[in-house]
Amino acid sequence: MIHCSQWAAQWPSPLILASASPRRAMLLEQIGICFTVQPSDQPEILPHPMSPSDGALWLARQKAEAVADEYTDGVVLAADTVVSIDGTTLGKPETTDEARIMLETLSGRTHSVYTGLAAISVADGRCRGVAESTNVTMQDLDSALIDGYIATGEPMDKAGAYGIQGFGAVLVRRISGCYFNVVGLPISRLREVLGVTAD
Repeated sequence: MIHCSQWAAQWPSPLILASASPRRAMLLEQIGICFTVQPSDQPEILPHPMSPSDGALWLARQKAEAVADEYTDGVVLAADTVVSIDGTTLGKPETTDEARIMLETLSGRTHSVYTGLAAISVADGRCRGVAESTNVTMQDLDSALIDGYIATGEPMDKAGAYGIQGFGAVLVRRISGCYFNVVGLPISRLREVLGVTAD
């Protein structure tokens, strides 16, 4: 059992978050983990077709490796989230028209959200990685709802063009699996990836 006084010592230090996502930072803060932020500039481009799960994990590892090269100590944590429906992987929309198409595709249907999570120990190069999936069922989205949501600006930096933790919550009918995975950081897998064990 982990007591509160032992909590901080359970996590790697220093921990570097290789992400500019304020949502991922917020979730780490929520569970009391100390970290610094060093976003990765690694392009989110796969070298060849992969499954959504494998692709998200591969990209997370690439991001972690790119940032780890800049440090001599610590553990680098990176993540990548994608949405998959009908065998098509949806990343972040580049235009409002692309966001509209994504939301129309997801309307009234169930899709899967995959987050790859990777952690690299800078000292020895050891990498741990996992991929988590969650099924999300959307409401029926009419044109007015889609246009109003796009007008908030929220879809533009979100995989699948929506954020469940923000205005996008009203678009979702139900989920099956880890809610935090849809936000972009599956907290339940953090201890596994970071190598934390409880006595």
